[in-house]
Amino acid sequence: MTEPSYPPERHLDERHGTHDPLDASSTPERVPGSVRRTESIDMVRPNGIRRDLLLHGRARDLLTRADGTVEVVDEATIDVVIDYLAAVSVTRLDTTPEVDGLQQVLGRAAATGFRAAVDEAIDLDAWKGRPVYQLLDDIPVATLVSGYAVGFKGALTTTDEDDERPWRRAEGMAELQVADLCAGFQAGGTIMTQRAEGKPGGVHVTGPITPPVERSDDPWSFHPLEAMATDGMRRRRRIDVWRVEGAPSRVAFDAHFRDSHLGDDGFETTVHEYLVRGVVDLDANVFVEAEAIPHVLPWWECPQAAASAGRLVGMSLTALRPAVRYGFLGPTTCTHLNDTMRALEDLPVLAASLA
Repeated sequence: MTEPSYPPERHLDERHGTHDPLDASSTPERVPGSVRRTESIDMVRPNGIRRDLLLHGRARDLLTRADGTVEVVDEATIDVVIDYLAAVSVTRLDTTPEVDGLQQVLGRAAATGFRAAVDEAIDLDAWKGRPVYQLLDDIPVATLVSGYAVGFKGALTTTDEDDERPWRRAEGMAELQVADLCAGFQAGGTIMTQRAEGKPGGVHVTGPITPPVERSDDPWSFHPLEAMATDGMRRRRRIDVWRVEGAPSRVAFDAHFRDSHLGDDGFETTVHEYLVRGVVDLDANVFVEAEAIPHVLPWWECPQAAASAGRLVGMSLTALRPAVRYGFLGPTTCTHLNDTMRALEDLPVLAASLA
């Protein structure tokens, strides 16, 4: 693919990480006897870059039967309004299907502790493993990632001195980005060095142009998506699951993860992109194979985290989300790879559709 020429503002820093975005040819065909979960969350600010953040999410589990016919096994939507600049507090949270108890988390910050608050508020036995739960699980990090759009706009926009700078971090978010948080934020790395030199909010790298990953020969390859909003971002996932031939208790998985941004210059660029592949044994409830392949990451230190996916081998799928949250920490890991791996806790639920 030939990349379009960047405008002058879109300087590609020479210290960027791997920049090899996937296109439709990388999306596998849906094989008979497989299930595919797709998810998207749009992060938009329709009233201006300094105003409320809106998250619009959709997810779908699609079964492809042995005869090639398809069935939507489960699907969900989510609409969230977040007061981003005041305290990243969640002021509205609507889902379909409706999840009882979510009114208890209104007013909480969409940051550390939000997922635990959701777990306490809802009937976990009824919702865990379903698409709507994955959408809820993505709220805190989608909120954090949306700051890229704020920072990018600030990098290209001059504001009055007495106006609030568009790159200002919301309270409750800035303290999350500390030295050795992950490979990209490792002490002495590119980001922390730039911050030490006084650059507000660190630095913003321009990612590669984002190609579509939907297959033109398959209308079921992904659920329908609306056009991206200018100055908005999109998180998307795909997880394919199928049985391993000759090993009845084992299923293979292929998981794709991408965050992208659409600037007001019309360029959609990829910020983070991973593939995670492997095999799980459902009888033993453990990973037997796992590898992560980074395709787009902001800074040259970031791909160092990919090796951490190998630590999944031998781990239980039960309570995988908290196991990743508390066990994959520090400069050998990546927040976005962790997000990709957390979602694999739902593999047994997806595999159950294959029965």
